[in-house]
Amino acid sequence: MTPALIFDLDGTLVDTAPDLLGALNAILIREGRRPVDHADLRHLVGYGARTMLSEAFKMTGDAMDAARLPHLIDEYIDHYRRHVAVASRPFPGVEETLAALKAEGAKLGVLTNKPQELTDLLLPALDLDRYFDAIHGAGRYSYNKPDARVLHHVADELGGGPALMIGDSITDVQTARAAKVKVILVSFGYTPEPAHTLGADAVVDHFADIPEVATRLLSVDA
Repeated sequence: MTPALIFDLDGTLVDTAPDLLGALNAILIREGRRPVDHADLRHLVGYGARTMLSEAFKMTGDAMDAARLPHLIDEYIDHYRRHVAVASRPFPGVEETLAALKAEGAKLGVLTNKPQELTDLLLPALDLDRYFDAIHGAGRYSYNKPDARVLHHVADELGGGPALMIGDSITDVQTARAAKVKVILVSFGYTPEPAHTLGADAVVDHFADIPEVATRLLSVDA
């Protein structure tokens, strides 16, 4: 059966940090705070709006009033929704590699904890949706990564063949382990810990190396 290659989104396929930080800074400035820069919170990009807002407020003054958090999250998401692909771009080699994999008949899917609504806005805006036969974001089910069931759903939608997870974080490793599949991490993502310390089956520095490494890992289980 044709293998299913299942990709994380933020920090793996697309460098979304500029637009996520742009939305965050819009809220901070509105609240009378200084903006944060790319280095301050890049490592938190994959952890969601709640964590990013809370940490940004701590960095720029008093901690956030917990009672205001839901309202600020709504404002943050609204701003991000309207600027979802202003500066976000695929990482080097992504488009060429996906096109080559697709041309070879590979089954490709996306599995992300980014809300489904935002995932469905971002991928078409960057013309990446055409490469994927399954796109699963947060909210599609009542559970998200690292629950193994979400990876199994994507793999089933792709035809039920052997699966491989490709991501950038410990969450992707945990998802793969729970689902009993191999996992490749990219070294250029948003994890606060070095990717090579997270227990993946392989780590690549260049997206274009993924097909060769995936073939090697999947052949071991064949």
